[in-house]
Amino acid sequence: MDAIILQVLNGLDKGSAYALIALGLTLIFGTLGVVNFAHGALFMLGAFCAVTLQKILSLSFTVEDPTQKDFLGNPLKVDTPYVVSWFGDATGNAILNWSVPLAILFAIPVMLLVGYVMERGLIKHFYKRPHADQILVTFGLAIVIQEIVKYFYGANPIPTPAPDAFRGSVDFGVMIGFAENQIIYPYWRLIYFLFSAAIIGAVFAFLRFTTFGMVVRAGMADRETVGLLGINIDKRFTIMFGIAAAVAGLAGVMYAPINSPNYHMGMDFLVLSFVVVVVGGMGSLPGAVLAGFLLGVLESFASMNEVKSILPGIDQIIIYLVAIIILLTRPRGLMGRRGVMEE
Repeated sequence: MDAIILQVLNGLDKGSAYALIALGLTLIFGTLGVVNFAHGALFMLGAFCAVTLQKILSLSFTVEDPTQKDFLGNPLKVDTPYVVSWFGDATGNAILNWSVPLAILFAIPVMLLVGYVMERGLIKHFYKRPHADQILVTFGLAIVIQEIVKYFYGANPIPTPAPDAFRGSVDFGVMIGFAENQIIYPYWRLIYFLFSAAIIGAVFAFLRFTTFGMVVRAGMADRETVGLLGINIDKRFTIMFGIAAAVAGLAGVMYAPINSPNYHMGMDFLVLSFVVVVVGGMGSLPGAVLAGFLLGVLESFASMNEVKSILPGIDQIIIYLVAIIILLTRPRGLMGRRGVMEE
């Protein structure tokens, strides 16, 4: 039983990343009708927002410390971060320690701006072009972004640790009534799942309970009619592109301590996230979230040694097998609208 719960937790953790990226993809497809193959690059940029803030906060200057001597008796020169000098040891070190959560505040405006520039500068010119053209141009954009990041940050993964308070593991089994040390799970992965659930809930609440969100949902259902009412739906859809970019960026920020950021991490998640969107149903926000968590859990169970001993390599193809089955039996996806992907 404990092994099953552990695999469910692993699946929810990985499914959280799938769901957040797929949610942004679906927002863009549902509003603008654009198949955005650069969305994985936005996830990667979010992770590097955490790296960038960590580097900025770690900027230091050299001072002589009279309390420390070298072998000749001279004061040692030590590097002191500027934030420690400005705010004192306790506050400065706390800021350095909590650089990843603080990167959320840094990433939101950065990713909103990146999304706005992408949509206004490139994507808007491909609204009425075939999906194949959209895929080619956004995939090319993803490669350009990837190479720019590689140039500035290098090809190697960059460790981005979680705050000290959330390193290590928690005895999750005790929390749900099991004996001690039966289900040990990393703190930060639980934080990531809770964070993802909060972001998903916030997006759905925004779309459902705000006037802006209701107009956007109406525009997703019937863009022309909303436009005839005198509402500038294009402007709202541009803002939604920025919000979708921010969602992907936040997913990347919080994933940085789990998987050290590297320039190709966006591509690693991109294809799987598109499979999630197709399984959930193109244009269906609940479908994207449901499929993200469902496929994450299935992938986790498929990675168990007991399963791989019977079906070697099943963990590498389980998501694609599910996608094939869904597309053959229900082409519009689990929660897609009738007529979408069924022509």
